[in-house]
Amino acid sequence: MADKPSRSLVPSKGDGVFKDLLNRAKLIMRLMGDARVSPLLKLLPIGTLVYFVVPDLAPGPIDDAAIIWLGTYLFVELCPAEVVREHMNALTSVVDAEWRELDEKAGGPGDDSPPPDSPPPA
Repeated sequence: MADKPSRSLVPSKGDGVFKDLLNRAKLIMRLMGDARVSPLLKLLPIGTLVYFVVPDLAPGPIDDAAIIWLGTYLFVELCPAEVVREHMNALTSVVDAEWRELDEKAGGPGDDSPPPDSPPPA
């Protein structure tokens, strides 16, 4: 197989389990809407969702959580790496901005009065 950059199964940032699950769900939704991902590959999370709704499809004592995890993991792993990387960067990027307070005299959102140094309307 071609050299594929390895992706870790373990979250690396330490943000917490629920945040990681939420990011994984957002990533899957973004990948489902991306035209660069194969339509056949998109059947994997759909099948996982069907299994989640109707869990008696597989015979035997198969753990539902393991099947759901495997389906979502395989979907992300089989998607093109550059597409996954692009969407993960978009989900985890931080906007470089500066917080500033609005001056009460200059008016804020919802303040219909003109600023104090502007001429009165004609």
